[in-house]
Amino acid sequence: MRKILMAGCFSLLFAIPGAAEVNTYGPHPDLPPPQSHWFPTVNVAPAKGWPKGAMPKAAKGLRVNAFARDLDHPRWLYVLPNGDVLVAESNTPEEPIKGVQDWVTRMVMARAGAGVKSPNRIILLRDTNGDGVADTRTVFIKGLYSPFGMVLVGGTLYVADTDAVVMFPYKDGETSITAEPKKLADLPAGDIDYHWTKNIVASADGTKLFVSVGSDSNAGDNGMENEKGRAAIWEIDRTTGKHRIYASGLRNPVGMSFQPQTGALWVSVNERDEIGNNLPPDYMTQVREGAFYGWPYSYWGGHVDVRVKPQRPDLVERAIAPDYALGAHTASLGLTFYNATLFPQRYRGGAFVGQHGSWNRSEHSGYKVIFVPFANGKPSGMPEDVLTGFLDSDDNAQGRPVGVTIARDGALLVADDVGNAVWRVTPEK
Repeated sequence: MRKILMAGCFSLLFAIPGAAEVNTYGPHPDLPPPQSHWFPTVNVAPAKGWPKGAMPKAAKGLRVNAFARDLDHPRWLYVLPNGDVLVAESNTPEEPIKGVQDWVTRMVMARAGAGVKSPNRIILLRDTNGDGVADTRTVFIKGLYSPFGMVLVGGTLYVADTDAVVMFPYKDGETSITAEPKKLADLPAGDIDYHWTKNIVASADGTKLFVSVGSDSNAGDNGMENEKGRAAIWEIDRTTGKHRIYASGLRNPVGMSFQPQTGALWVSVNERDEIGNNLPPDYMTQVREGAFYGWPYSYWGGHVDVRVKPQRPDLVERAIAPDYALGAHTASLGLTFYNATLFPQRYRGGAFVGQHGSWNRSEHSGYKVIFVPFANGKPSGMPEDVLTGFLDSDDNAQGRPVGVTIARDGALLVADDVGNAVWRVTPEK
């Protein structure tokens, strides 16, 4: 979004019409011809927040309640072994404005609810009486730098700031950490930091950390020399901090989760913008070691993006098509597999996805939480809506879902960074 032209302000009010009805979900999405426009379509749902007492709408057979409200831009969630819920309150790193394009970008971000100053902290929420509402809230760690992903391995909590993986000692049950962070590894950041969110998960044996690092541009706009180490998933040795590129060509990989039946790592990825309402779809895919997924030279396998100069046909030839499309421009950020027993059997092993919502599409897409059923470790059907109602009747954003995770009791938790809430979804009794 960072390279929006000044003229893009015009289309904030007059978005280009005509998002054709095509299938942009599933293992075999429609891929219409790319389109080009003089000015990018900028159709942001203005952030309004929830009216008093309002909340999202749960699908039939489910119910939703507020686990916590009045948070400050909650982006990501992590559940500790004792059931405490960590919430990364975070936003884009503060940077000086670099010209008209940057000014326009920030205006658009503010309209979408992403213009607030980053709180740079992690909040701990605890439900002491088991009623599904957090009654204890403390500042767990402060003074971070646009934190996002969190993972506990043994007695060490790892946090992915935008520029580094840092670590803290952790003791079960404590409600705050005051120890100074220790750096494990630097991460790509810099003056642009186009995709600033860095997520982190640990391998099953705890020896490796996987970190998702987004690109520094939409489609290589700033030159590939500025994309070193980006658009990739890193594997970091937890002991030495040394890293290698585990998989690449992933424009903005965010949510990562291990599929329970197979143990395979999956990731949700936001694809490129400005080539059409329905192209290309965001996706989730199994992460194959050493694989290249196309960005920026191609999308969905070998579909070449002609805007990228110079071309790399050698890389396009080996680009892997993703496993499952999640809709065009849905900004599918959150991803977690269901490995608990509270929900009915058909949810076991399936994926919940938090779709933050579109900006580069004439008709809004995303702005909801969906469920994708799995069988034998693979997607086995079309997505189902889980939480909707984030857009009101005037297409204002009452909330925008981001991170999703599973609570210790098996409930689904959803971070809402515009509604400043964490929602809790359970089956109806």
